[in-house]
Amino acid sequence: SFLPDYLGVGLPTLILLLYAAGLIVDHVARQRVGLRAKPLLQLVVQIGLAVVIVEGTVAVLENTPSATPGIYLGVPNSAAILFALILILWLVLTKTTFGRHLYAVGGNMEAARRAGINVVFIRITAFTLCSTLASVGGILAASYANSVATQINPSLLLDAIAAAVIGGTSLFGGTGSVWNIVLGALIIGSLENGLDLKSQGSDVKQMVEGVVLLFAVTVDALVRRAQRRSGR
Repeated sequence: SFLPDYLGVGLPTLILLLYAAGLIVDHVARQRVGLRAKPLLQLVVQIGLAVVIVEGTVAVLENTPSATPGIYLGVPNSAAILFALILILWLVLTKTTFGRHLYAVGGNMEAARRAGINVVFIRITAFTLCSTLASVGGILAASYANSVATQINPSLLLDAIAAAVIGGTSLFGGTGSVWNIVLGALIIGSLENGLDLKSQGSDVKQMVEGVVLLFAVTVDALVRRAQRRSGR
């Protein structure tokens, strides 16, 4: 569970406790300042559903016999986690107010501020979300390597940036899609596999990825310049 034994709880249980504590603190704080808060029954049901989902998933994964550790019904646990994160992020970015505000702030910060969007909150939340996802990636990388070290997969950051940019995400903000980033990651993975088949070293792979990334950024900058000139 990646936690010391003396804590007496596993990582899923700790996450549930922090989640419940956050909901309760938010509920109490809203009532104290006179803001609208969720009914107490709804709060209890929300925490109960989280407990059932998380602990139920852990129980199924731990008690299901498997010939290969880390694989359930032929699907690696890391792939299941990846698909769940992709689905959640897609829903957040496309179906919520926060997602629309995030795109607005990325596209034009001053216009978003004039429209009444809390730009500071959106930026802090975005950086917090990125840090959380980076920590999840670090945990999965440590699980894959069965060890923890600062030198595990040093090119992972470049791979992530290249996948996002190739998938259509602008480094200048305002555009991007979760599913397109997945496509970009598949392209980067295929490129690395092809170089591996050619017995190329890591330095050659990083050079090729850098050239591809530079090309994608240049195309994005030229498209944005053309849009500004046309008044879009």
